Amino acid sequence: MKTLQDLFEHQLKDLYSAETQLIEALPKMAKTAKDKKLKKAFEDHLEETKTHKKRLEEVCDEIGIKPTGEECKAMKGLIKEAEDFIKEDADDDVKDAGLIAEAQRVEHYEISGYGTVIRYAKELGHDKVVKILVKTLDEEYKADEDLNEMAENRLNEEAI
Repeated sequence: MKTLQDLFEHQLKDLYSAETQLIEALPKMAKTAKDKKLKKAFEDHLEETKTHKKRLEEVCDEIGIKPTGEECKAMKGLIKEAEDFIKEDADDDVKDAGLIAEAQRVEHYEISGYGTVIRYAKELGHDKVVKILVKTLDEEYKADEDLNEMAENRLNEEAI
């Protein structure tokens, strides 16, 4: 990598890998969740994640690159942690509270990644790309807020 454009492209491919991996992981989290609202939140975020992946394809097409070629090791690790947690022998309420914690780690990683590529896109003058990526960042923030609300207003209390 020699330029900010090179780094930008690398980060986009990393996010594409992250979203692809998450599409595989979210159904397992939804299946494990016992709380109906949490299960629905995971199912809804799966559909959003599919849209995020399509947006990344659109962004990569706009700048003339293929979105593949990177493996997001961070997402791989976050998903492994979530899968290990799913195997834990825990009370249903505790399991749901833990699933939220695992999901929020993923959301925070994505928020960081999208924030970074948006900053690079702005600096590189990719105005159309910025608009596309901001939609996804806003949805990632909303998903995190929804999980936080579920945890604070009900599920953590039930786990106590």
